[in-house]
Formats: sequence, structure tokens, C-alpha cells
Amino acid sequence: MAKKTKKKRRAGKRPAVPAVSGAAKPPLYRQRSVLSLAAVIFAAVLAAVIAVVATRGGGGAGASSGLPDTPDYHSLSVSPQSANSILLGTHYGLYHSSDGGKTWLAQALAGKDAMNLARPSGRTLWTAGHYVLAKSTDGGRSWSDVQPAGLPSLDIHGFAVDPRQPATLYAAVAGRGLYRSTDNGVSFRPISREVGGAVMALAVKPSGEVLAGDMQRGLLLSGDGGRTWRVVLRAQLIGLAVNPANPKRVLAAGPGILLSTDGGQKWRQPLKIKQGAGPVAWAPGNPNIAYAVGFDRRFYRSADGGETWSAVG
Repeated sequence: MAKKTKKKRRAGKRPAVPAVSGAAKPPLYRQRSVLSLAAVIFAAVLAAVIAVVATRGGGGAGASSGLPDTPDYHSLSVSPQSANSILLGTHYGLYHSSDGGKTWLAQALAGKDAMNLARPSGRTLWTAGHYVLAKSTDGGRSWSDVQPAGLPSLDIHGFAVDPRQPATLYAAVAGRGLYRSTDNGVSFRPISREVGGAVMALAVKPSGEVLAGDMQRGLLLSGDGGRTWRVVLRAQLIGLAVNPANPKRVLAAGPGILLSTDGGQKWRQPLKIKQGAGPVAWAPGNPNIAYAVGFDRRFYRSADGGETWSAVG
């Protein structure tokens, strides 16, 4: 595709500090007390504005109640140690929630477009996006840029790790195709020129089958490592997630939340969201729990394997 990106959702305007205007100059004996009162009022107003900005998550250091107010939501990853510890990749970097998505705090990669989050195991994470490819070994707190050989561009719209072989990585490069690394990201080779250029979501099943959400063709399935593909669902998808305990249970997101219980062959829609949905993720430590981000600016949770969903908070 020609620079296909997810639809931007602009943040609302921040409240301005109200101007204080006075009439006649107060008598000299009252001037000091008036100035002190003005200082108190100014401090209170400033504190209120800071609290509003932090609450709305406008890139500041304060925790936000509800989803961060960023132009887009791209990716999700849940910690294996706690189902309440979640990373959210946005157009402006990573946010972390320690309470199951009720509140969020800016964590890392400020200003970078974290379109994908992939966790091979434990505290190791990969992120990839618009001219971003980086790796973390401490659960996402710090990141190192990766500059592999063989990729035509670092404009990576889809990224996934093979759960059988964590050194095997897949990267869908915008407008170019699908590439694979078998040396933990040191180098990549092209796998398909036909599939990959319009892919916005990738997932690899424990069987080695690869699922790709192609914005032009729908959901594609490959049984030979990405060389050949067939269409299994006609839908424009932005998120894909394979259940770590039951790989036949797969989540997809685009026109709401979709669920497959046969590995991606047949699908149904347990949750419709008019504005659409973005990233989805399972909780590795409790595979009955799943999360999804709606483009209605709501964060959704399922506690029954994706069968039913409710908004958090």
C-alpha cells in the first residue's frame, strides 16, 4: 500500500489557564494580601490544569484515568507474571497499566510509533512500527534500536515472533512484502512479495502457521512459513492474537472483536464496536483473560476466553 496507516484520532484541546483581570488598583495596605491571594489562585488553577492534562494522558508523566489521549492505539502486550500488567503501544510511544487498564502511565519510546509488540518469552519484547525496530530485555522499560541487514525499509506495519523458535521473526514492510529473520533480527530475507505490503497484523501459531491481516485482501493463512497463502476471512483487520494455552482460539480486531475457536477457519463476532477496534492480546498467565482497545476510546476485557466483553472502568 502507499503509506497505509491507521486512522488518526486527534486529542481534544487542553483547557487554557483563565486570565485574571482586575479593576481599580487596591489600596497599599491591601495590595500585599491581594497579591498573596492571586498567587494562591494561580497555583490552584495551574495544579488543576496539570491534573487535567495528566488525567487525559497527553504525553506527560502523570497517570491517566482511562486510555491515554493519543492519536492512535496500535499494540498490546500482557505480562506473563500478572494479567493486570499491560503495555499499550501508541502513536506517541508506550504506556503501562498495572491495574488491568483502569489507569495508564507513559513508560518508554516517547514520540515513537509502536505499532507492534511481540513477546518471545519472559521479559524480552520486540516493538516495530513506522521506522522503529527495537528490543527490550527488561519487560519494556528500556529499549535498544536494531538495524538489521536485508530489510528494504524500517516502515514495519506487521511484526510477529514464532513461538516455537523465538529467533524466528516476521516483518511486514509497508508497500514491499513479508520478510523473515532466523537469527534473532540480525538479518532478514524476503519471503513473499505478494503478501506483506498491506499487512497491518501478524500472528504465528505454535504449529508454525502464519496469520496475516491484509487491509486489501482480508485475513490470510499460510502453512509454509509465509510462501503461499489463502484467504480465510474477508475483513480489514488491525489486531490478531493467538491464545497461548489453546492456539485454536484466536482473536481478531477490526469491525469490533472477532473470535475463532478452530484456529482461524471460522469466525463470529462477540462484540460489535461501531467505531472499530484495534489491538488485542491474551494474558499468558491466565489465558481466559483477554484485552482489546476500541476506537470508541474504551478498553475492553474478557474473562471467559473472548466469549463476552465489558468495558474497563
